[in-house]
Amino acid sequence: MEDKRVKSVLKWMQVVMVSVIALMIVVPTKVQAEEAIPVLADAAIVVDAETGQILYGQNDEAVLGIASMSKMMSEYLLFEAIEEGLVSWDEEYQVTDYSHRISQDLRLSNVPLRRDGLYTMKELYEAMAIYSANAATIGIAETIAGTEKAFVQMMNDKAVELGIEDAHFVNSTGLNNSFLLGMHPEGTGEDEENTMSARSVAILTKALLDDYPEILETAKIPELMFREGTSDEIRMVNWNTMLPGMEYEYEGMDGLKTGTTDFAGHSFAGTAKRDGVRLIAVVMKAVDAEGEGSYKARFDATRALLDHGFAFQEVELMKAGQQFMGQESLPVEKGEQEQVAIAVKEPVRLMVPSAQQEAYRTELELTEEAPITATVEEGQTVGQVKVLDATDNEVQYLQEKPAADVVATETVERSNWFALSMKSAVDFIKGLF
Repeated sequence: MEDKRVKSVLKWMQVVMVSVIALMIVVPTKVQAEEAIPVLADAAIVVDAETGQILYGQNDEAVLGIASMSKMMSEYLLFEAIEEGLVSWDEEYQVTDYSHRISQDLRLSNVPLRRDGLYTMKELYEAMAIYSANAATIGIAETIAGTEKAFVQMMNDKAVELGIEDAHFVNSTGLNNSFLLGMHPEGTGEDEENTMSARSVAILTKALLDDYPEILETAKIPELMFREGTSDEIRMVNWNTMLPGMEYEYEGMDGLKTGTTDFAGHSFAGTAKRDGVRLIAVVMKAVDAEGEGSYKARFDATRALLDHGFAFQEVELMKAGQQFMGQESLPVEKGEQEQVAIAVKEPVRLMVPSAQQEAYRTELELTEEAPITATVEEGQTVGQVKVLDATDNEVQYLQEKPAADVVATETVERSNWFALSMKSAVDFIKGLF
């Protein structure tokens, strides 16, 4: 009778243990699922602007329409041309029939240009950066390259140079070519539009911020008068209404570029800075709960991404000079010592969610198979630090991750020929027995 009771108790305890283990497995999975960001968009990404670390990605490698986010490439090429002395901010543009006719199209974002007018690069740039003025962008393209066709080639070439492999530019503005009144760049389709992935838009945004941070001085202006004091003046209100004091304001927001077409939907490449941390968020074809695209939808999606990103904080996973437990040294072949001590060269820092700091871990990834052949120099790179997140996936970056080298902390000289010969003889004798 007692045996039956004991068996019954043991069986009950077994059931309880299985249930507890099941809960331990299911609960973290549920928590992870609940942490997914409610981004209603065809694609989205948020990254740390300094390192390019991806904090969240959603279909971010899908190639989609980018609309006026294209103008970030036009801005990059303008700043580069200014830097190289090819054009100046005071240089005047003589309006062409092409730019004039586009500027009169009230369906588009534009500042009106006079057919016989002269406009400085500074004026056209402000109209492009603040008001997404399409004819002004064409004027900049024609000034830099002579024709928009040549400028589009520059845009595609620069994309490759920046490491963007999926960009396809057909015009300088991001409009569908069908809006260009039959004057779209030669060699492009009459209904084509610029395309790129969200990840690549983030790469372009980061490059613009890294190389020409002064873009933000203009991008953060809520409104400005074009040609103020003249009969052509027009009030330019920034399309980025997440700027402070505007309808969808967001703390720290200071750029960068919206985009809207039927093909691309409501898209946005935004950037904000808080407490020394700058983030880049990209949303493409954002919609609301009913599946309708709108300005609000794209800013709601951007807000969700930035809120998620600012919940991360920078941590130091390894200090400079720190060693991997159990891997403090590597075997050396043909050296005066049989081992060489190794350690991390620089601190390993990254952004992690506040609630998951302990879940991130590091691994040693050797650059060559051990043993290492002597001579081994102090400071010689022998590997890199691999960082894994809470789900054991390697932390991802937009492009190359920042170097976190593991180096030899001492020099191990190569043994002389006599010592090597004696060692070989000893090893041979040991092998016999």
